[in-house]
Amino acid sequence: MLRRMANQQFSLASRTKLNSGLTMPHIHLGVYLMSGSEASQAVKYALEAGYRAVDSAQMYHNEKQVGKSILSFLDTHPEVNREDVHYTAKLASNSDYDTARKSITKSVKECGLGYIDLFLLHSPYGGKRARLESWKAVEDAVEAGEVKIGGVSNYGEKHLDELLASNPRLKPAVNQIEVHPFNTRTKLTSYCQSHDILVEAYAPLARAYKMKDPTILALAKKYNCTSAQLMVRWSLQHGYVPLPKSVNKSRIEENAKIEGFEIEEADMKRMDELDEYLVTGEQGFQFSSDWATR
Repeated sequence: MLRRMANQQFSLASRTKLNSGLTMPHIHLGVYLMSGSEASQAVKYALEAGYRAVDSAQMYHNEKQVGKSILSFLDTHPEVNREDVHYTAKLASNSDYDTARKSITKSVKECGLGYIDLFLLHSPYGGKRARLESWKAVEDAVEAGEVKIGGVSNYGEKHLDELLASNPRLKPAVNQIEVHPFNTRTKLTSYCQSHDILVEAYAPLARAYKMKDPTILALAKKYNCTSAQLMVRWSLQHGYVPLPKSVNKSRIEENAKIEGFEIEEADMKRMDELDEYLVTGEQGFQFSSDWATR
């Protein structure tokens, strides 16, 4: 049974607790497929709008610009501390321990923020040995203070089983996967929630492919919100952390204005029933559980 977050207040200021005991914001800005200059500007807009979390990756090639934009904001807003801004990065490819460990250190230096709040293995590519050695590198980076929280991305149930069966020193706090009403991933999200692994929802707006779906439009009208706000709220009420992406200032601001309404249970179910396993390819990954054997 998927978790329902009824009667909970969500906003850019609200945070969720992880299995590590640490917390992170409920809504993050995604910067996938943004050039360095686009990412820098989008992060500026987002932070000024009240966002306190940004999701980047080595594969996005904008870590340096995102970090500089965060530092610039902190310099001009002394009331906001580094600890208030949550920054995520991801390992481009799994490999042997030494290569992965050096790559994490490089990401820390690239962003210039002193440490990375959340570091993810971006995919399960590379086979079992590479996955487990790369995870050990994440654990050691956390122990060294370079990273605060470790997690994974695009992992299926078998990948997670494999990792948990290896008796890790750290349990992954997060699994970042594509989730939205048109790709609900119910089996995987239920697995994560039953193991106290937070689901981060990338492409929570389904890359705008379904903004004019009749059910989405009808419910947006009912709740006096935009289609994007409705879909972000759907993620939050399922207990996920959505990563809406935009380079547009007004849309960045608009996407996060979800505190003024709550989707009724019957309407949540209507949205769940829109599932058609729509894969948008937001991060170029979609993995079935059989990848764990490769």
